[in-house]
Amino acid sequence: MDLFPYFKSVLEQDRSAVVLCDLEHTIIYMNPTAGERYAKYGGMELVGKSLLDCHSPQANEMIKKVVAWFQENSGHNLIYTFRNEKENKDVYMVALRDDDGTLIGYYEKHEYRDRETMKMYDFEP
Repeated sequence: MDLFPYFKSVLEQDRSAVVLCDLEHTIIYMNPTAGERYAKYGGMELVGKSLLDCHSPQANEMIKKVVAWFQENSGHNLIYTFRNEKENKDVYMVALRDDDGTLIGYYEKHEYRDRETMKMYDFEP
C-alpha cells in the first residue's frame, strides 16, 4: 500500500505551517498554510530555495547546531526553539529520519496553546 498520499494529505490539512528541509537546508515542501503564512517572503516560491536565506546569521547558526545535534544520535529528534507569546505558541525543530534512522532532513513544528473555538462535531460549513 502506498502511504504517500495519506501522509501528504495529513500535511496539506494541517492548520499550522509545515516547511520541510533537507540536510542542505533546501526547502523541499511547504503545506498550503505555510505558503499563506510566508506569502510576503515569496510563499510557495520558497520551495527549492535555502531556508538559511530566510533567517538571520544568529538563527542560521542555531539551525546548524540543531541539525548537528540531530546527527549525533538517532534519539535526538525534537528540540524546543522558540516561544511566540503574541500567537500563544511554542516552536520546535523536529528531525526527519528514514527507515533505518538516518537523518534525512528536518522541519519546524508549531504548537498553538489556545483552546479550540470550533464547536465539537459541527457539521455545518
